[in-house]
Amino acid sequence: MAIFVTGGARSGKSHFAEQLAAKKYSSGIYIATSEALDDEMSERIQKHQADRLRSGFLWETIEVPLQLSNTLQQLRASSSDEMQHRVVLVDCLTLWLSNWFFALEAEERREELLQLEIQKLAEEVKLYPYPLIIVSNEVGDGIVPMDALSRKYRDEAGRLNQAIAHHCKQAFLVTAGIPVDLKRIAFQWEEL
Repeated sequence: MAIFVTGGARSGKSHFAEQLAAKKYSSGIYIATSEALDDEMSERIQKHQADRLRSGFLWETIEVPLQLSNTLQQLRASSSDEMQHRVVLVDCLTLWLSNWFFALEAEERREELLQLEIQKLAEEVKLYPYPLIIVSNEVGDGIVPMDALSRKYRDEAGRLNQAIAHHCKQAFLVTAGIPVDLKRIAFQWEEL
């Protein structure tokens, strides 16, 4: 069962996702999509690693900046009994999207290739049979970005979130550290 967790910057979404994992499972695989491209990001990564270590929950960390769908496919193929009781936590989708934006920067078919990666990931989330928590950012709730590339990124992040959340049994929005179960309160067309 996949669970989607989203929210703004510093909303508490990663902390909530980690707490949710620790409450429901005995151990986990933490798929980190960020890359330490500068000193500030290195410090952030080190802080997150230290926080996970201090939590006492047993995490195995895998760094996957691009090949997220392939990694989920490999984990899905493992079909071990252990995976039934081990959660996979992906943190975070918008960093994964940023990584693809830069990896495809020089490609003529950039948009098409990006859509293929998003479709592959959505399909893997749909097929993944074991516990899975996916963290993402809500980047479209703020001001409209000034430049075309930032607007394109914001639009793709929104589409990515929709594609992944569609295949998740639960979806949480975290604001000011308070999680709200979106699918529980979602409007149902049948109610009309």
